[in-house]
Amino acid sequence: MKWMVRAAVMVLALALLAPTGFAQEEHGEVGIFANYLRFHNLNNQNFWGVGGRVAFNMASWAQLEASMSYNFARNFTNGTPGVTGSFSKTSFRTLDALFGPKFQTGAGPVRLFITTKAGLMNFSLTNKGVASGFGSAVTNIPDGNTHFALYPGGGVELFAHWFGVRAELGDEIYWENGSHHNLRFTFGPQFRF
Repeated sequence: MKWMVRAAVMVLALALLAPTGFAQEEHGEVGIFANYLRFHNLNNQNFWGVGGRVAFNMASWAQLEASMSYNFARNFTNGTPGVTGSFSKTSFRTLDALFGPKFQTGAGPVRLFITTKAGLMNFSLTNKGVASGFGSAVTNIPDGNTHFALYPGGGVELFAHWFGVRAELGDEIYWENGSHHNLRFTFGPQFRF
């Protein structure tokens, strides 16, 4: 897994340097988002988290984009509704880091886009708080429960000058003894720079 981390860092460094050769009015976008993941291998349980992304323009219709999201631990209720039940907390969390091209319709306030990103998905078990759990998951990537991930998706961005919102829907696929498909939806503000 260490080679995957090194390769991702090198590709991200190239992506950060590449836009300096292009003279454009807009250089890229940065955004934060709420992340929803319907995790297939855990009886289709719903996980919520947060994430961030940065994209650099290669042309008016293409960007290189990197994103990372972290899904929080989930609480479960068991039992018969209205009769008996128990409340239990799982320490299971997910973290993903993805990088790839984003192809979009031209300039303007409304842009449709498609993307295909590759990267990694990490699973961790921890009783730590959100900040320390995230830090632990990041440092656990090289030696932890980390798998290759692929993400095809698409969505829409709505902008008013430099501020906008973005909604995206896709299939986050990771490989562990075969492929596992997971529905993913993100929504949040975007800022052009």
